[in-house]
Amino acid sequence: MQRRLDLEPVAAHEPRDIDDQPYDAAVLAPIVDRDGEDYLLFTRRADDLGEHPGQMSFPGGGAEPIDDSILETALREADEEIGLTPAEADVVGQLDDIRTVTEYAVTPFVARVPDREYERDGREVAEIVLLPLSGLLDPANYEYERREHPYYGDIVIHYFRVDGYTVWGATGRILVQLLELATEFEAPERIDRSQ
Repeated sequence: MQRRLDLEPVAAHEPRDIDDQPYDAAVLAPIVDRDGEDYLLFTRRADDLGEHPGQMSFPGGGAEPIDDSILETALREADEEIGLTPAEADVVGQLDDIRTVTEYAVTPFVARVPDREYERDGREVAEIVLLPLSGLLDPANYEYERREHPYYGDIVIHYFRVDGYTVWGATGRILVQLLELATEFEAPERIDRSQ
């Protein structure tokens, strides 16, 4: 089982931008090297948040007027949510923007970060969770389902169930692209309407 991400394809990726949503946001997909294996750092969102309570996510949030760039949004939010200073994030690449049901265009960035204890913002983050790459790539931990979306038609929803946590939704879509670029993981094709 693969234990390290190959980040060269992530660094070389030409991301697709989305500019038709009313709101912009950014997330940081932090990679931690622990004992020779890559782990991805997720936050479990606080249960009393208005949007996506209790869900697994990457650190991030909405763009603010003080942000000079969408990357600055991702770094500021990671600092606020888990205490990762911008100087600690070795940003290696950017993934494709995604649309969310809450009308955000979300820009994901990928970064290597130190293996240390992070401090969560208790108002937004219930828990900081490290999930091993080997667990995320284990076929026994992955499922998908096909759904009819009111705007996008037939879509695939990805579920990664590792160590009692479930990564899905927008974060699952971001994770799929990262794994497809940096590992041998292949997600199922989009649903064929003729089926």
